[in-house]
Amino acid sequence: MSIPIVRTLAELRATVAEWRREGARVAVVPTMGALHEGHLSLVRAALVQAERVIVTLFVNPKQFNSAADLAAYPRTEHEDAARLAPLGAHMLYAPDADQVYPEGFATNVSVSGVSEGLCGAFRPGHFDGVATVVAKLFLQTGADLAFFGEKDFQQLHVVRRMARDLDIPIGIVGCPTVREADGLALSSRNVRLSQAQRAVAPRLADILLDAAARLAAGAAVAATLDAAQAAILAAGYAEVEYLALRAEDDLSPLDRADRPARLLAAAWLGEVRLIDNVPVRPET
Repeated sequence: MSIPIVRTLAELRATVAEWRREGARVAVVPTMGALHEGHLSLVRAALVQAERVIVTLFVNPKQFNSAADLAAYPRTEHEDAARLAPLGAHMLYAPDADQVYPEGFATNVSVSGVSEGLCGAFRPGHFDGVATVVAKLFLQTGADLAFFGEKDFQQLHVVRRMARDLDIPIGIVGCPTVREADGLALSSRNVRLSQAQRAVAPRLADILLDAAARLAAGAAVAATLDAAQAAILAAGYAEVEYLALRAEDDLSPLDRADRPARLLAAAWLGEVRLIDNVPVRPET
């Protein structure tokens, strides 16, 4: 069993047009490859809601802040295709760079508001790169639905706002974060952790969950976040880039946990940057 791999926009559109003639509903799962169980969970969710599912694989240079990070990103197309085949996905769209950014490409999609702060503050231009490539993938595939993981919660908001503002007729489906048995959120970057770092990594989720429970019970936000940040550093993380309480519906900063919220963090273990978030549900 194998999955068809398509590399050109012309072939992609011809295939989707044939699916449309058959009356099929089409879903897309955008990825940069190095697929793990989190990605596969999105594919499974898409297969439940659509008759045809496209998984895209494009390591987008526009969303990396350093050449070294781009070069270090794992490229595992053969393994990715082998992981997808048993699931029943219908296409792996792995376009060459000129199919996404043709010569002379000069357009940038920038989403203000929800892209500001959090990762946006520490990765300038990152969400412009995300919004630009995702807009292109939506328009190239013409999909009815797109599936994204909630681990990248700010990204999910950026994509939703972009599609809404540009009137792209696609439904954005957010899917729960998938975790290892010890709680570590799945990420393609986890493979870069040393054995010692991997033992420390799950503490981020543990500390976030504990802080979220305290906030939901009415604990003071500033003191709780200060204690959580200190605990992350004490656990062995080298730096906490941010730790913030934001409203779940619009990412606005909160100084009280009086509405559905998310506690979001980014922290460094050696040269590896990990992000995570957990819901905060105020007790009634």
